[in-house]
Amino acid sequence: MINRVVLTGRLTRDVDLRYTQGGAAVATFNLAVDRRFTNQQGEREADFVSCVIWRKPAENFANFFHKGSLVGIEGRIQTRNYENQQGQRVYVTEVIVENFSFLESKNSTGNGSYHRPQNNTSDPFANNGKPIDIQDDQLPF
Repeated sequence: MINRVVLTGRLTRDVDLRYTQGGAAVATFNLAVDRRFTNQQGEREADFVSCVIWRKPAENFANFFHKGSLVGIEGRIQTRNYENQQGQRVYVTEVIVENFSFLESKNSTGNGSYHRPQNNTSDPFANNGKPIDIQDDQLPF
């Protein structure tokens, strides 16, 4: 059986990080994923997908992503149900995130592109013999 989900989208709100009674971190968020087609008015619609991530990856995710961040996730679909306070059965479908990727730089303008400095060397990794200046807040871990 195969249960694999790969999505690219933007967070609709800040990540909600909580801890279980046992101390395990759990983060929840919604991902807005554009549909490939437009509606009759020529507008692109989106699906809003509920996602959950656990333990240390949840803490990292909550620290580095915020409302509007473009992120790629990989995981699996899980369904569950419970009875609410009114006695009604509620069904929930969510993506359990197993891997995630940064899809834009921290200082991006939100257009989904990476900020890459322009240089005129043939080696894209060269920095003209100078050390690369990377601040701690730019690291993904």
